[in-house]
Amino acid sequence: MSRGWNRRIGQTSLFTSTIIAGASPLGSMPNLYGYEVSELAAVDFVLALLRSPIRAIDTSNNYGNGASERRIGQAIELAGGVPEDFSVITKVDSAGADFSGNRVRESFRESLERLGVQRVPLLFLHDPDAFDFGYMTSPGGAVDALVQIRDEGLADAIGIATGDTWLLHQYLDLGVFDVILSHNRFTLVDRSADELFSRAVTLGVGVLNAAVYGGGILARPGASTKYSYRSASPELLEAIAAMSAVCTKHGIDLATAALQFSLRDPRIDATVVGITSEPRIASLIASAGTHIPDGVWDELEQLVPPASTWLDAPSRGGAS
Repeated sequence: MSRGWNRRIGQTSLFTSTIIAGASPLGSMPNLYGYEVSELAAVDFVLALLRSPIRAIDTSNNYGNGASERRIGQAIELAGGVPEDFSVITKVDSAGADFSGNRVRESFRESLERLGVQRVPLLFLHDPDAFDFGYMTSPGGAVDALVQIRDEGLADAIGIATGDTWLLHQYLDLGVFDVILSHNRFTLVDRSADELFSRAVTLGVGVLNAAVYGGGILARPGASTKYSYRSASPELLEAIAAMSAVCTKHGIDLATAALQFSLRDPRIDATVVGITSEPRIASLIASAGTHIPDGVWDELEQLVPPASTWLDAPSRGGAS
């Protein structure tokens, strides 16, 4: 990987490491991730992270029903505050069927209280998929409330975070967001977000790419048959096995290639990786620094499965 370690996020004032720690598993959701994370382990991890070369953490109001933010807040308190060069990023979430402007403000208030901070450098509108676009963008609604939070100086930048690339295109049309975050849609085996990322860069919008292991299958090939927590097609499984074989042939593990696939793309400002242990910090940094010859990338590109296997297959529609 030839790119520098620190990078500006789009046209915002936020500079951070090109790897951002994803804090969803810190909320301890065994039904989703298959393992629990104790409060003590989570706090110890965040303390280690604050001392590490990774200079940002990405959490959300609803990760573990607020447990992720509470644990991060405990670590921040123990550390004596957020280091000047470290960024705590969070997201506002709905409460049941409520994703109104009032809910956005309440969600943000809850997050600030849990984290023990007065403001954040970047605040996302999180997973609006279940809500009508007209409802979310109505006067005084969720999007307006998020813009107001930025205008009040409580967030330096605002973003939209979800998986659905067609929906992200719709929100980009509004012209109010500084950053987008997409997950599972730009990996070694799924290129659903390719057009979206190019469009965002053209608009001057920052790009964060998350879940580059597709829920774990690209980190531990053979250990799972699910991509993004849903059953993978035979074509997808075949492509992953073939890519793993290519990496093994060249003395590289598939997880390293999966991470670097995102890190090496100039359109992507930072890659969000869910981690919960101090040794994982060191292994990620080592993977980021591993040399992968151009010829390996050429071989892997020949094995990308057809677009019909992607999460947002082109047959579904197009960008607005």
